[in-house]
Amino acid sequence: MSQNAIIQFVEDQVAVKEFPEFKAGDTITVTYKIIEGNKERLQRFQGVVLQRVGDGPKATFTIRKISNNVGVERIFPISSPFIDEIEVNKKGAVRRARIFYLRGLRGKKARIKEARR
Repeated sequence: MSQNAIIQFVEDQVAVKEFPEFKAGDTITVTYKIIEGNKERLQRFQGVVLQRVGDGPKATFTIRKISNNVGVERIFPISSPFIDEIEVNKKGAVRRARIFYLRGLRGKKARIKEARR
């Protein structure tokens, strides 16, 4: 087998869940599994998507939220088996693919306009 055939075989074996379409500027809620010892629970992380990187099963996305006046960012791989569901809460109207300028803004300045549908 050639190297490309092996890579294609492995990618076919990895089960990629179907998630809704989202992009930078959208507010989403990611529900993911946390395993602590022999216990398992679901936790939700709601925030603004700062960026999406890559495509296919190797893609990742970064979410930012403010928790107790501290900015918290988390990077999720799209093909992670720990992601239970992704829910799009709001579509944002931004003109960039990576909105890192949001890191320096606070309060009303950090708001993102909602996109028209």
